[in-house]
Amino acid sequence: MTSADTEITHKRVLRIALPIVLSNATVPILGAVDTGVVGQMGEAAPIGAVGIGAVILATIYWIFGFLRMGTTGLAAQARGAGDWAETGALLMRGLLLAFAAGAVFIIAQSAVFWGAFALAPASAEVESLARDYLEIRIWGAPATIALYAVTGWLIAVERTRGVFLLQVWMNGLNIVLDLWFVLGLGWGVEGVAIATLIAEWTGLALGLYLCRDAFAGDQWRDWARVFDPARLKRMMQVNGDIMVRSVLLTGSFTTFLFIGSGIGDVNLAANQILLQFVEITAFALDGFAFSAEALVGGAVGAKARQRVRRASIISSQWGVGGAVLLGIAFAAGGPWLIDLMSTSPEVREAGRVFLIWAAVLPVLSVASYMFDGIYIGATWTRDMRWAMLQSVAIYVAALLVLVPAFGNHGLWGALIVLNIARGVTLGLRYPRLEAQVGA
Repeated sequence: MTSADTEITHKRVLRIALPIVLSNATVPILGAVDTGVVGQMGEAAPIGAVGIGAVILATIYWIFGFLRMGTTGLAAQARGAGDWAETGALLMRGLLLAFAAGAVFIIAQSAVFWGAFALAPASAEVESLARDYLEIRIWGAPATIALYAVTGWLIAVERTRGVFLLQVWMNGLNIVLDLWFVLGLGWGVEGVAIATLIAEWTGLALGLYLCRDAFAGDQWRDWARVFDPARLKRMMQVNGDIMVRSVLLTGSFTTFLFIGSGIGDVNLAANQILLQFVEITAFALDGFAFSAEALVGGAVGAKARQRVRRASIISSQWGVGGAVLLGIAFAAGGPWLIDLMSTSPEVREAGRVFLIWAAVLPVLSVASYMFDGIYIGATWTRDMRWAMLQSVAIYVAALLVLVPAFGNHGLWGALIVLNIARGVTLGLRYPRLEAQVGA
């Protein structure tokens, strides 16, 4: 292993983080283009069909988000230990799991769609168009889920420029095909679905090419290693813990939305706008959290305690710097962004009233993001799960106390309490994590 692979520097952190930040910045563009293209059809039903279809699939695929995080942590540790054979086997395990899950969804699509529409009913016209959309896009399930493993592997080996290239290719091709199929050929909702399907499968092909080092030898088809019971058990344990943690986190945000819907339409609309600031925060801070995943994972694999500490500190320094800049940007530019997203005077006024919460959230939440990255890299996922359970309990208590007393301010305060609790509960465990790494 070269010094470039062992030395933790600010430049190395930025080399990992910045492509992720840029990659995340492309994500909202695709959704806007999808909506804008079908909006040119002059009817409301196609917009609703694409929207509800995309949400259904995003919810299904989100279940497998653990595959990205688990692959990053385990592969980074294997790389740090100099075990390249295991990094190839880990990618293969992830791909096999993804293809199996995708095949199940394709086979069970009728039941999946029936359940989705039972939970989120729509008009007959919207549901019919949405089914047309889903029946095309479901054939991309194996590719989409496999891309979680591919992305996780690329982050683990610090090739985040490859992640950026993947995102630009998929979103760029999708946009071009959207315009051609819908506006040029008049294929409507089916055209949007076909465009996405092509982008997903070509994206997987490009992703596998970017991971070609994993297939350079025979390790990826060393079936005794790939299906080794102990390694499979470890992979499933890590992924299971991450899935529980993610379900709890998503449930917390869903609770925020549900409670907000009962505080009045104007406050609900203002919250929806300010949640876009929260999403921007996540996209930006993820880059530095991902750098912690890769660098801490490599240091843990090498059993290098001082490198774990240095990777944690330097990644977190950049995370804090990014959070402070975001907070200043939101405070200064927030009113303009609120006006851009709503023309309602009441919503604009409410947005300004509650803007302070969106402005302070990045700084008060950055510890939770960075510790998530550190713990994923170290694969201390059981502790992540327990810390999230404790944090959610604190969040529920905060909701019960603050919302009745302070209304929407109390709701935002409880969300801040959740993120602070996540940072504190993980931070208290960190010395033990570091101590259990080698010398």
